[in-house]
Amino acid sequence: MTEPDEPSSPRPWWSNVLAGVSLASINIPQVLGYTRIAAMPAVTGLYTVLMPLIAFAAFGSSRHLVVAADSATAAIFSSALSRIAAPGSAHYSALVSGTALLSAIFLLFARLFRLGFLADFLSRTVLAGFLTGVGFQVSIAMLHDMLDIPSTAQNTLMQLGQTLTHLSSVNITVAGLSVLTVLLILTGRRLSPHLPVGLFVVIGSIVLSRAADLPHRGVPVLGTIAGGLPRFGLPHLSWADFLALMPVAASCVFVIIAQSAATSRAFAERFEETDDENRDLLGLAAANAAAAISGTFTVNGSPTQTAMAVQAGARTQIAQITFACVTFLVLMVLTGPLQALPHCVLGAIVFTVAIGMIDLRGLRAIRQESPGEFWLAVTTAAVVVGVGVEQGIFLAIALSLFRHVRHSYEPHTMVLQRAPGSSVLESVPARPGAETAPGLIVFRFCADLFYANSHRFSDDLLALINGAGSPVRCIVIDASPITDIDYSAAQDLRILIEQLQKRHITILFGRVSVYLRADMDRHHITPVLGSMHIFTELHTALQAAQTCY
Repeated sequence: MTEPDEPSSPRPWWSNVLAGVSLASINIPQVLGYTRIAAMPAVTGLYTVLMPLIAFAAFGSSRHLVVAADSATAAIFSSALSRIAAPGSAHYSALVSGTALLSAIFLLFARLFRLGFLADFLSRTVLAGFLTGVGFQVSIAMLHDMLDIPSTAQNTLMQLGQTLTHLSSVNITVAGLSVLTVLLILTGRRLSPHLPVGLFVVIGSIVLSRAADLPHRGVPVLGTIAGGLPRFGLPHLSWADFLALMPVAASCVFVIIAQSAATSRAFAERFEETDDENRDLLGLAAANAAAAISGTFTVNGSPTQTAMAVQAGARTQIAQITFACVTFLVLMVLTGPLQALPHCVLGAIVFTVAIGMIDLRGLRAIRQESPGEFWLAVTTAAVVVGVGVEQGIFLAIALSLFRHVRHSYEPHTMVLQRAPGSSVLESVPARPGAETAPGLIVFRFCADLFYANSHRFSDDLLALINGAGSPVRCIVIDASPITDIDYSAAQDLRILIEQLQKRHITILFGRVSVYLRADMDRHHITPVLGSMHIFTELHTALQAAQTCY
């Protein structure tokens, strides 16, 4: 479970450098694993954490976001491109780089059109559910490496099912090494949270692997990894190839925008920082352009790797730049030792990060304060686990908007009444029989008027009039919550005014803002109502009402 974080405070540069080294020790093996999903050579995984990291650090705004290889985007483009060219072929590699280049162009357009506002639809509730779902998803995905159980499924629940089905074939040596790794990391974090425990575990496991000859004892290791720097250049593709890649790149970009925004917003909220989502779009565009020209695949803001960076002590992009520098060093001289790293150790390290993303304490706090939002967070987490990260994010946004629209569709409606022994008006729920004074009702509708709720406005007001204890002669609308009226609502409001006038009931509007008055004038409500019945203050409307009842 995640612990509450302290607001981000300045740290010495060497602290972020040390965090970057620790981050590299954990993430370099992980990005090598993503190349299996992308159907690309293993070395291209290292290329995703070389130039793209530096490009985002130069142009992005997030202090925490790690932009690198990601399983979601890798699965999207590999499944589509494998139908166009054979995986492993030169044409396939060119198509992969072309997808990254088109993603960069689309992200640049997203920046120009300032689509970073999409992050505003990701509430803290949604973010808590999103990170919790990713935590469950990644921890389940790591089980097959930690137990040396074969897994061919992409879906998280199917992966869990395969793991449970093959429990009888668990490799005891691998499982024991995984459990030891988890215990060492959790104990190290508790006793010395600022030490790069993951780095020590990686180094120790490589030494143990070579000394005990673990591959010959049935412990899978990373194996042969090519070294050297990438060949820089644009992919050689035809115009027809680029046209075929457009829908693939567009799908990747939707995931990149949503997942990166959710991740950067989540960690900015955690450390009480501000984040410029539009600038992050520019950074993501630069990172994918760097990926394209360095011969690797589409990169994305990774929630898992960002969580790793934060747990390692990273608080600025200095850590990510250090990560890139370590990657350069590995590419030049250190691919040999890395080949001996056991898969189960890598899986166990990622597993400990994943369980740290499961925010049960935060979900419990949401449930205590807002049960409705709690179920929104749980639904987000469940969809991330059961369907996928991108679907979970988009569903969360849709549910958030639906919940907001539902509140606007069924807003609170109030009647203002004088408090006992006082001249002060206080609001009470609007129900038949409630009135401000004999013959007078001061009505407040707590939402803007639009096509979906205008009938509720009319129905609630008519119910108050028909249920009043004495004949109603005047209605005063406290319009302070209303700032906008659309075309359909304006038509319904004109009809209501005419109905009340036929019943010899005067209707007045108080606390009318300049925005509402502009809408009333534009929709021809003012001539029907009469400009003398529109007031900018409530007390003047009440004074005018005294002559009507």
